[in-house]
Amino acid sequence: MVEITHCIFDMDGLLLDTERVYTEVTQEILDKYAGGVKFTWDVKSKLMGRTGIESATMVVEHYKLPMTVQEYIDKSAVMHEERFPLVKPLAGVERLVRHLHAKGIPMAVATSSTRSRFELKTTLNKELFSLFDHIVCGDDAGIKHGKPAPDIFLAAQERLGNPPAEKCLVFEDATNGVAAALNAKMHVVWIPDVNLLNITGDPDSHGATVVLESMMDFDPKPFSLPAFETNN
Repeated sequence: MVEITHCIFDMDGLLLDTERVYTEVTQEILDKYAGGVKFTWDVKSKLMGRTGIESATMVVEHYKLPMTVQEYIDKSAVMHEERFPLVKPLAGVERLVRHLHAKGIPMAVATSSTRSRFELKTTLNKELFSLFDHIVCGDDAGIKHGKPAPDIFLAAQERLGNPPAEKCLVFEDATNGVAAALNAKMHVVWIPDVNLLNITGDPDSHGATVVLESMMDFDPKPFSLPAFETNN
């Protein structure tokens, strides 16, 4: 049995339904500037977990958009700012976060989003995110490389008091995030979108400790974490 003492959560597409917004906005830009070419999950999977600049560069270059990377960032930012404040937690998120908080399990969010984007995305969920002990963002000092580099998870580990990596459990939805957690020598729960799972093949090949369809399916007991109450 794995003995976990600390939990670290990605945010986009894992805690909050923000990946849907990224997909919608990117597709609308492609409709206008690239003749409506499809924003496929094959491309999207390579962007997930990366920094905003890295993702924007990849989109502009892959689709040969008639704009600079900064112009793409500016156009998408306007659309994001209208939609991000409305996003909601995904299924099972509140149940697990509130449970771990009530049981005194130290938790951190480790998101590639900038601090300002984090604040925007969590507009409707300030109370939920107040339950985390630490919030680590992609533009925090000391984080030089985005996922799949382990920087952001190592920063979260440090803020949590440097528990042993093998006692840290990361929750991720992106293959880049799974790789980042493994590079940090941590255990990983992978909760991918079904579209992502369809293109990545055998989930075992990504090294995740367990693969789930939803956070609703997470069982704390195999990780030596407190079990849910029977009425949960």
